[in-house]
Amino acid sequence: MKRIALFFLLASSISSYAQRNLNLEETVFGPRTYAPTSIAGASWIPKSNNLSYLDKSYQNLLSKSASSNWSETNLASKTDLEKALKTAIPNETFNLRVFPYDYKWRDGNALLLQVEGKDKTYTVAYNIKSKNIESFIGNDNKGANREISSDFSKIAYLVDNNIAIIDKNGKITAVTNDTDKGIVNGSDYTHRQEFGIKKGMWWNNLNDKLLYYHKNETMVANYPLPQWSSKIADIKWIKYPMTGQKSEEVSLIVYNTTTGQKVTLQTGEHSEQYLTMVTWDPSGKYIYVGVLNRGQNDLKVNKYNAENGSFVKTLFEETATTWVEPENPLTFLPNKPDQFLYQSDKDGYNQLYLYNTEGNLIKKLGYKDIVMEALLDFSADGNKVSYTGVTNNGLDRQLFEVDLKSGKTVQLTNESGMHHAALSSDGKYIYDQYSNLKTPNKVQIKEVKSAKETTLVNAENPFAGKINDPKIEFIQLTSADGKYPLTGRIIYPNDFDPAKKYPVMYYLYGGSHSQLVSNKWLGGAGYFDMYMAQQGYIVFTMDNRGTNYRGRDFYTATHRNLGQNEMADQMKGIEFLKSKSFVDQQRMGIFGWSFGGFMTTSFMLHHNDIFKAAVAGGPVIDWKFYEVMYGERYMDTPQENPEGYKLTSLLNKADQLKGRLLIIHGAQDPVVVQQNSMEFLEACIKAGKQVDYFLYPTHEHNVMGKDRIHMYEKIADYFNQHIKNPS
Repeated sequence: MKRIALFFLLASSISSYAQRNLNLEETVFGPRTYAPTSIAGASWIPKSNNLSYLDKSYQNLLSKSASSNWSETNLASKTDLEKALKTAIPNETFNLRVFPYDYKWRDGNALLLQVEGKDKTYTVAYNIKSKNIESFIGNDNKGANREISSDFSKIAYLVDNNIAIIDKNGKITAVTNDTDKGIVNGSDYTHRQEFGIKKGMWWNNLNDKLLYYHKNETMVANYPLPQWSSKIADIKWIKYPMTGQKSEEVSLIVYNTTTGQKVTLQTGEHSEQYLTMVTWDPSGKYIYVGVLNRGQNDLKVNKYNAENGSFVKTLFEETATTWVEPENPLTFLPNKPDQFLYQSDKDGYNQLYLYNTEGNLIKKLGYKDIVMEALLDFSADGNKVSYTGVTNNGLDRQLFEVDLKSGKTVQLTNESGMHHAALSSDGKYIYDQYSNLKTPNKVQIKEVKSAKETTLVNAENPFAGKINDPKIEFIQLTSADGKYPLTGRIIYPNDFDPAKKYPVMYYLYGGSHSQLVSNKWLGGAGYFDMYMAQQGYIVFTMDNRGTNYRGRDFYTATHRNLGQNEMADQMKGIEFLKSKSFVDQQRMGIFGWSFGGFMTTSFMLHHNDIFKAAVAGGPVIDWKFYEVMYGERYMDTPQENPEGYKLTSLLNKADQLKGRLLIIHGAQDPVVVQQNSMEFLEACIKAGKQVDYFLYPTHEHNVMGKDRIHMYEKIADYFNQHIKNPS
């Protein structure tokens, strides 16, 4: 759930001749149409103070250099690349639309690029000086989860549930041959991609061994998703382990490409644990795995012998009264292969810890109460590392650098806002792109020592002269327990008059790993929020306890009782609105999706005298219907926490429903299965309560593409009918 995007951004070409309100199509396609000017594909070139990036047409790779006072130079073009591809791979057809913006520098001269041909997907090393392809390797386009060895000699990939390896000579080796679809190898969709899992296969540094997940889900219950396209409806079966039920069994296997032999890491009992943080030792002799118990409150960081799979030792153990949530693999120091960085919130905030491979803590590298959001790059000598840290009560992102020897931390960016920044390899310059509530986008080069700034982009307001500018403000409130400042975002209607009274759309999410209010352009507001404000609504949003980037105590306050402290905090936002003379308390509506759908429905039952109408999209209704990995982290199992499941279930509270409630669900939803809303409908029928219901037959958890316009029109019409202009 945490990884589900609430707004789908696509490009659109829309002409505007006068300043006006957004239309419904622009609620979906507008974010690209009215995106502030920026720089695409920016990257420091290794061992230089040269910055590469794409031009506005995405056809050319350009650079700016400190030595030339940041003047512009053309490095390569899409046409150059196409010629080089045709020469190197004459029997293939390439139709590049743009120069690949996701390029990576292999060294100071060569780029690593992924390009699609007619039949194969290739990774190529392209030399920008000689304009030649230095090397390439490709595999069938049908192959998924491509993992390329660092020496470019092999690609491991998936065909359905099995792994194959193709070498640079085109030889294909089948690593696995499981015919039972319940046995899945090498998939990044292991443990449902919780615990930071982003891949299912890993090459060692010597490129002779492939480590991969082996997932046995034959024992997991099959769940039906009806398919309506055929004359007689069919069923698509998915594996969906619900809380308290049997989960998948996962192991890790090492495949030796030289001998063809396999060994399984001796990680112990597979059925009641999760295997996370998978990391190869730089030597290729050892593998490190975070072994997390099913209760998710005990993590062992273990070391295994890659040659025979044997358990070597537990380096250290982390426990919690709530949960331990590993999200990142270990990061080895480039100049000290026996030391690594470990990320943990065990002391209250997600921060860095330096360990050696014997499991001894060398140094805590955390800084004040800064939450580390993303680990970035090591300095050229390997003695420092930079990262993005969260500041200003969760609203801002800033660039930090820590000295690994002394532990001294320096904040390198300062303007309040959301910074996306990176140091040049020698640490002399910062590429810094940031925005805040009042700044659409600013891109600059900063010299670290002198603080001299060179502005590359200072974006104008993209709505100017085209779209009525929404008035957006932040407000500060205090959590229900009195401990934490909470930031709300309020969007005002056009030509707002404080002497008038306005209807309200209260938009919320409130779940783990989320943040809806942040100090970036528009304050994090979505285009549908702005559309509704332009239609005459006060639109309000606030992040409650349980959401991200405020420290462990802030987001674990919801443990075993999801929705309760979240509603208590949101009540502070509601009280704020009710205190304003311009808010019409008789015309308030609430809208949320996914966890926000759960929160929306919860409010209509627990606090049923506040909102006259509500729209709940893809709502969890009872956590017993949700999947094991996410659900049990926050609620434990139904057997362990029957009181919590009873309290948070909405099925036994349907008789408390007041006001109008529209539930929207995707019939193909594999995240919050439709059983949630169907069971609630039945409970409402039994309680004699009327509910409006709309199903999107072909959509999963989110309604995407053009159909999203239809969905927003339905939501807007529902609020207009029951809130803005009730009969």
